[in-house]
Parts: sequence; structure tokens; C-alpha cells
Amino acid sequence: MEEYFAGLSEMELSALTRLRETLKRALPNTEEVISYNMPAFREEGIVVWYAAAKKHYAVYVYPRVMAVFKEELKPYGRTKSAIHFSYEKPMPVRLIAKIAKESRKQNLARRAE
Repeated sequence: MEEYFAGLSEMELSALTRLRETLKRALPNTEEVISYNMPAFREEGIVVWYAAAKKHYAVYVYPRVMAVFKEELKPYGRTKSAIHFSYEKPMPVRLIAKIAKESRKQNLARRAE
């Protein structure tokens, strides 16, 4: 985990450190891992991945999770499973925490099936 953070610029490190702390608070019983070369949180499968990019940082969740937040995610750049957040704008901490909690809830529900 620390190797990933060691390679970041100051701006990326600042954003990802705050993002990591936000996710830790939202997902207190999950395990931090590296998956697909990105930091991630795992409980009954990967709950959320996150990563730095040149012009944004991103949170990655399954499309089924993103579908729950379709309206709330309209202001953000997205791909099928990534939500892009600008380094230059305030971090939407509450939204990120809600997304992470929903992803965990879905993982646990799928496990119970």
C-alpha cells in the first residue's frame, strides 16, 4: 500500500490520503489491499478501489452500485465503473462515504444469497 502512495505527486498524495481516511471511516471493518494495482477495500470481495490520475482522482465501484447514485453522480465524470473527481474542487466526502457503504451493503447481500 505504501509503495503506491510513495509514487504520487504532492497534490495526488494529499487527495488520496484524504480519500483513504474517508473510506476507512465509512468502511471500518474492511481490509485494505492492492487490487488491479490500485488501493482497495475488501469485505466479501472488493468494496471499492481508488486511484490517482493526472487530472483527477477516481473511485471505482461496480456498475450496480453506481446505478443507485445515478442522479447524484451527474456532476462528475464517469466511466462504466469509475467516478472522476477534480483535484481542484472540494472532495464530496459524504457522497463518497455513501457510495462506499452501499457497495459494502451490496457485497454482503450478495454473499448472503
